[in-house]
Amino acid sequence: MDFHQLCTFETFQQLWSHYGYGGNFPDVIEEEFRRIKGATYLDHAAATLYPESLVRDYCRDISTNVYGNPHSHHPSSTLTHDTVEGVRYRVLQHFNTTPEEYSVIFTSGCTAALKLVAESFPWRPPTESEAGSHFCYLTDSHTSVVGMRGLTSGRGVVALPVSPLELENRAKDEAQGEGVICETPHLFCYPAQSNFSGRRYPLSHVKSIQARRLYPACDHQGRWFVLLDAASYVSCSSLNLQDCPADFIPISFYKMFGFPTGLGALLVRNDAAGILKKTYFGGGTAAAYLSGEDYYVQAANISDRFEDGTVAFLDIIAVNHGFEALYRITGSMHNIQQHTFGLARYTYMLLSSLCHGNGRPVAQMYTEGQFESPITQGAILNFNLMDSNGHIIGYSQVHRMASLYNIHVRTGCFCNTGACQSFLGITNEQMKSNLQAGHVCGDNIDLVDGQPTGSVRVSFGYMSTFEDCQKFLNFVAECFVEKPVTVDQERMQKLKTATTASEASKEYPLIKVTNGEIYKVEEKKPTEASLKGFGRRDSNSHGEAYTLTNIYIYPIKSCGAYEVHDWPVGQLGLLYDRGWMVVNGNGVCLSQKRETRLCLIRPQVHLPSNKLLLQASGMDTISVPLENNTQLHRGIRVCHTKVCGDRVETVDCGDEAASWLSDFLGQPCRLIRQRPDFTREMKKRLGRATTSSSLSLVNEAQYLMINVASVELIQKLMSSRQDDSEGDQLLDTQNVISRFRANLVIAGVEPFEEDNWSHLIIGSTRFMVAGPCGRCQMVGTDQDTGTKTKEPLMSLSAARTGKVTFGVYLSHQLPESSTAATVLSVGSLVQPEPHSSSTIQL
Repeated sequence: MDFHQLCTFETFQQLWSHYGYGGNFPDVIEEEFRRIKGATYLDHAAATLYPESLVRDYCRDISTNVYGNPHSHHPSSTLTHDTVEGVRYRVLQHFNTTPEEYSVIFTSGCTAALKLVAESFPWRPPTESEAGSHFCYLTDSHTSVVGMRGLTSGRGVVALPVSPLELENRAKDEAQGEGVICETPHLFCYPAQSNFSGRRYPLSHVKSIQARRLYPACDHQGRWFVLLDAASYVSCSSLNLQDCPADFIPISFYKMFGFPTGLGALLVRNDAAGILKKTYFGGGTAAAYLSGEDYYVQAANISDRFEDGTVAFLDIIAVNHGFEALYRITGSMHNIQQHTFGLARYTYMLLSSLCHGNGRPVAQMYTEGQFESPITQGAILNFNLMDSNGHIIGYSQVHRMASLYNIHVRTGCFCNTGACQSFLGITNEQMKSNLQAGHVCGDNIDLVDGQPTGSVRVSFGYMSTFEDCQKFLNFVAECFVEKPVTVDQERMQKLKTATTASEASKEYPLIKVTNGEIYKVEEKKPTEASLKGFGRRDSNSHGEAYTLTNIYIYPIKSCGAYEVHDWPVGQLGLLYDRGWMVVNGNGVCLSQKRETRLCLIRPQVHLPSNKLLLQASGMDTISVPLENNTQLHRGIRVCHTKVCGDRVETVDCGDEAASWLSDFLGQPCRLIRQRPDFTREMKKRLGRATTSSSLSLVNEAQYLMINVASVELIQKLMSSRQDDSEGDQLLDTQNVISRFRANLVIAGVEPFEEDNWSHLIIGSTRFMVAGPCGRCQMVGTDQDTGTKTKEPLMSLSAARTGKVTFGVYLSHQLPESSTAATVLSVGSLVQPEPHSSSTIQL
């Protein structure tokens, strides 16, 4: 086959089957990247391109939400804080790790992350009795890594460059230094992928250095830490930190998403974070300090400790939209890796086989292998073109000609002098001589005495197309090949038949669903009589005894109540209470504080059919399953978010529910539920005895209970204040009860007497009182209309002399040995136990 036959999509498909991401790939490119029509962009290793939907969704987000400084505590700052924390979780999830293992420190980019490590690492100078720290780096490293030695050299630290060959050739078979106590800290830095050639270094080096099996760690006692420069690698591949637990991982987000620029992160292994020591402290990094005395206590949270001042929160919010667009378009990083490697491999095969009419090769390729596998090679080609006499054509000439064809490539040394010297055969003396001749980094002096000072780099991104390869190859053939264009058929055939070990799919650990028993309790709808008697004591039932008058569950957090007469108790409280919640497009929990119309969504739990029904006026009813009777499949989306300051792990409930909620609420949102195997414990409260209680997506405790006597007192106060309420309509008892959103309503004797109880028994179930419930403006939302008023919060404050607590939190105390289903029923007797005199009362 001649060159033109090889340069076809049909030939490409014969050589590589993984192209695109399903569906109509050209349509996606046309819709998301129409601005590059007519251009051939092949510089993704420098900065990839952002899809239009990313910027569009981001602009809509910041145009419709108010984001304040996260260091404040008002609603807009809380929204910012929660959104930023959600992005941290998203970053960790992307790298298959958790906040228990790693922390995300936002920086201005990968370079700033490297500088942070260099400034904070506890470098130890040598002493008479002990060798000092070593700063070691692979010679195939970016300038920003090598530049760390500028901070270490003044501290007596040995800077040791290590060639890729030395790294393994001087390794030891076994881990060194077992039983030897030496805590001198050393740092080894290497790239997961060379930004020069795309060579991928084994991620297993991380553990081998930490265990002192590889050089130079095997030759020097002490504690070895590893910095894995992942900036180039993560643009097209998945990095699993479970497999390579590096201590420090710097990244830049524009290399992954194209937008935002000027934002990166340092992922720090929590076990290693304690060694980092800061000298400067900025706003938000201190737990306490004194201006008049040299006294400073750093923030306990690792991220807070190292993020000086206010983070670039609007840019961080854009990262969430970056992840959304990336996964929506491509499906997974594995798909991106297969797609981009295929394009790079095809281009390499043709370019390396391309010959002048006299049979001489057109390109000098700079690569360690033959693009056998995406495990060992990324989507980067590095080369110089040669004329028919075998002389190098200066990269500036290639660059200028490519610009005429609107082809965007990178030329020079790519901020990687070590790899440039190695591949081009430039000695240290020649580098210095070139400088004397006037050549500096980034200029257009491409040849000195006929020898190249740099090269040409072509790199691919997830939106790259076969047409990009085709246009580039045709450009080379047209402008730099002496006709007739020929192909080294023997070499081409060898490359075709070479074993292509494409990376095996890396399955993420299957998440096991612990399916609790679904209690088949007969649902009894409230009778007309019970509705009329909503929240009232039945004086004929137990006289002045306390009784349970109403039971409510709130299947979806902050949505409408579902009243039941009898209901099973699960391990987390009332079965399915706050099992789901609605999050906005950034994964932040929506509550009635921000979106009052949530109360108009009326979820119902239908136990016989195992369905949660979503209902709202003007909307068709849809359902989601109560329980997933199979293991969570591999493609299901696991999310991290926060509830009342606690991190929770959730799973997404699918596009149908998301579309339904988005249509009703008029903003992008999704329905998520707590992961069945995730455990969240109730926090201890001051002055209260506590037991270990697992929570659903509730704020603070398993149950919230209110007393009708307290409600009636508030109602009387509202009535007496009506003259000053600017004509607000008086709220009836039912309306007031619904605003306080309790699970359990009891008919008590005295207002607020429940505050002084330590325990109570309802029916046969014993509960511990965990403390009072502090109230906020959310009780001002009318649960029937979604409108807001100042009541009943104003009257509550007056009744309690500024103390805005109403109702108490409960946690159940179920017998561990009992296997019988526990059920609460309306009408059950309530038996309170007051606090002893020695107990602190709130």
